[in-house]
Amino acid sequence: MLITLFYFFIAIVFIQVFYYLGIFGKFAFGKPQEITSKKLPVSVIVCAKNEEENVKKFIPLLAEQDYPDFEIVLIDDASSDETLEVFEQFEQQYPNIRLVKVQNNEAFWGNKKYALTLGIKASKKEYLLFTDADCYPTSKEWITAMTSQFTMNKTIVLGYGGYEKIERSLLNKIIRFETVLTAVQYFSWAKLGLPYMGVGRNLAYKKEEFFNVNGFIEHIQIRSGDDDLFINQAANKSNTTISYAPESFTYSKPKETYGEWFTQKRRHISTAEYYKFFDKMQLGLFFISQLFFFILVIVLLAFQFQWIAVLAILATRYTVAWTVIGFSAGKLKENDLKVWFPIIEIMLIFTQINIFITNIFSKPVYWK
Repeated sequence: MLITLFYFFIAIVFIQVFYYLGIFGKFAFGKPQEITSKKLPVSVIVCAKNEEENVKKFIPLLAEQDYPDFEIVLIDDASSDETLEVFEQFEQQYPNIRLVKVQNNEAFWGNKKYALTLGIKASKKEYLLFTDADCYPTSKEWITAMTSQFTMNKTIVLGYGGYEKIERSLLNKIIRFETVLTAVQYFSWAKLGLPYMGVGRNLAYKKEEFFNVNGFIEHIQIRSGDDDLFINQAANKSNTTISYAPESFTYSKPKETYGEWFTQKRRHISTAEYYKFFDKMQLGLFFISQLFFFILVIVLLAFQFQWIAVLAILATRYTVAWTVIGFSAGKLKENDLKVWFPIIEIMLIFTQINIFITNIFSKPVYWK
């Protein structure tokens, strides 16, 4: 029995090393990106629901972007606070701001995709750049950096949306590490020609891509997924690329309690159930291989079976994984997370198990 587990352990480590070197290494060891302004006409689209305080702070940062041809489409999704009034003030203040007022619609009650659709249709520019109301760009070159990756064929650009750093907070490190790992995954698969998701905090595509797949209609009944489900449907090897120059990053304030973050991750994981079969399979295989790696290490070492070989294999796996994660974190300007990799990886695995079990018995809450 133990010899079978030992060979199974070797197979699991082989899968892990393949993921880290063969797939994630495509991003980790890639060359830095160059930014060349292409001066494409851009509509920056921001959808907000009860985000009064955030939009006061962040919309001026968007309006002050150093870019020659852009508009900002502000979508108020039937807010009950002062979001609409703040938007109306910005509309008067900045000539390139366009306001879209969304009324509650019984057929699409609380559906962000409906609000985004109205905003996209109201936009006047050919290229669309999305961020959330609680996000802000890292520089005045954000539009330039994101749009610099567009080409005649590459009409979808996946960006990085990080979270602010909070000192002496383990939860903050977990949130940011999980964000980095997610970005490494979708960046790497996109570089391999198999894009499967993007994040609405930082995402761009040509307007025709939206209409080519009839917008969100195929998954309009799913309350989440205006970013990842759309990319899962519309993106392919020919039309998708990535942007990871530091000037292209956006940041937002992270959750400050475990409960809030857990609820957020429940939504994200439940949406992944609607991905294409291959995408669900590769994500599932990576998680399962992580889980069995730790289980088998514990079992084999507990019985002291081939313990020298087990420790050697363990060290090899960690050397590979830590190196790839370290280079990736450096690219994404999250260098402080490197040393936390072994601890946070284990914590994330148990969190994911908890989320899977919780989602079986109750549905997560979406955009209200």
